[in-house]
Amino acid sequence: MSLPRRDYLILSCEHGGNKVFSPYGKLFSRRLLSSHRGYDPGALAVARDFRAATSAPLFYSTISRLLVELNRPLGHPQVFFLALSEEERESLLRRYYFPYWRGIEAAIRQAVRRGRRVLHLSVHSFTPRLRGVRRTTDIGLLFDPRRTREAAFSRAWKAGIAKRSPRLVVRHNDPYQGASPSVVAAMREKFAAASYVGVQLEVNQKFPRGEPRRWRALRKQLGAALAEALSAGW
Repeated sequence: MSLPRRDYLILSCEHGGNKVFSPYGKLFSRRLLSSHRGYDPGALAVARDFRAATSAPLFYSTISRLLVELNRPLGHPQVFFLALSEEERESLLRRYYFPYWRGIEAAIRQAVRRGRRVLHLSVHSFTPRLRGVRRTTDIGLLFDPRRTREAAFSRAWKAGIAKRSPRLVVRHNDPYQGASPSVVAAMREKFAAASYVGVQLEVNQKFPRGEPRRWRALRKQLGAALAEALSAGW
């Protein structure tokens, strides 16, 4: 995959694993850590596929979101799942949260200073059933509708996916709203729309938890469609 010369791709995966270190490990059951509440199954595999195809920098975490939620801005009530002391919170923030967010922001800022337009793809997956309701979306592309380049890129990516796999249900801003609190939303506040394009990919977890051959095929389709979208005039 290649981008136009002035563009710069950054990849991130905030929920890539479900690791919990001592002394917190005993506070979570194996079942909880293995669920969608513990991490995003399949997301890191997709992000690594994109990195291999593009050589783009990939920022990722394999610490469980139950310990510290990296896809929420500081102060958001979901940053910590556990009732922790102030000292424990500060320790987790210093060890995981701040380095992650600062690394992404620094990479974007450096590229922007060099006159590049940054495309930031944040890779996630979502549970097929939430609170008893089945989700019918297969692939979600989340963006801020007020940012025309994000909308244009998402349309191009969606068209590429539909061309390769017309039976997939691909929706914009579903199962979540693209402007919801996240790393991408926070970066939009720091960088102008002309220099920062942030899109969040959401893959239904029925694929990584399902038949391996179908999962591999979907990842290839996503990558091929991404390559086509990168070269489109968004």
